[in-house]
Amino acid sequence: MSHSTLAPRLADYWLTIYRRTWKGTVVSSFVTPLLYVVSLGVLLGGFVEADPARLDGATSYVDFVAPGMLAAASMQLVFSQLTYNVFGGIRWHKTYYAMTATPLGVADVVQAQVGYVLARVLLGALVFCLVLAPFGIFASVGGGVVAVAVQALVALAFATPVFAFSAWISHESAFALLFRLGMLPLFLFSGAFFPVDNLGPALSRLATVSPLWHGVELTRMASLGTWQAGPALLHVAYLAVLGVVGYLLAVRALTRRLVS
Repeated sequence: MSHSTLAPRLADYWLTIYRRTWKGTVVSSFVTPLLYVVSLGVLLGGFVEADPARLDGATSYVDFVAPGMLAAASMQLVFSQLTYNVFGGIRWHKTYYAMTATPLGVADVVQAQVGYVLARVLLGALVFCLVLAPFGIFASVGGGVVAVAVQALVALAFATPVFAFSAWISHESAFALLFRLGMLPLFLFSGAFFPVDNLGPALSRLATVSPLWHGVELTRMASLGTWQAGPALLHVAYLAVLGVVGYLLAVRALTRRLVS
């Protein structure tokens, strides 16, 4: 049996974790997207004049902002799952030491936990889309399905780098900087709530480097049915490369922490 096949053996562990914690996410999974849509899309959106040329083809502000909220929610879930949980597995609970004391390797541990988070993101995205569907957000059923699938790529692009950061730091206080200087600016200035062109030439170019911007654009294309082959392939490639590079860094960082 090759070493790469060992990661699925942790599936039962992560399934047990989820069975013990899922009840705490049920209400928020349904209420959060509903509040987002009503407050930002419907109430605030009523004061926004929708110009399809300025809103990526969306005919209303709620159609524009909903895909952005979906991608942003996927990013937030990754940050919540792979910061303190990863650090705790090294420093507080020593979970990773127990795992790697078995035939499991560091790569197996990273793959299993990232896979668990991707599954959580897909489940959350499915619920999010079911809540959004009655508002006529999606141009087609197929577009909604693709929008959900895109969230796995969005999550991967964040999951592995965040895992690497969490495994690399030596004190949990670094997470304050990650949330304030990383997640929050990405959440606000990556095109989820307004076109990045509104930021001005310099900042808009900077915003397009953000993985969330690529995720928002790809999700919006799926939701509105405004596919463009070239930009879509660019978004997919950017997110995939970031996910692979982050994975290599995560394995390296966790190896260094467990061996040292």
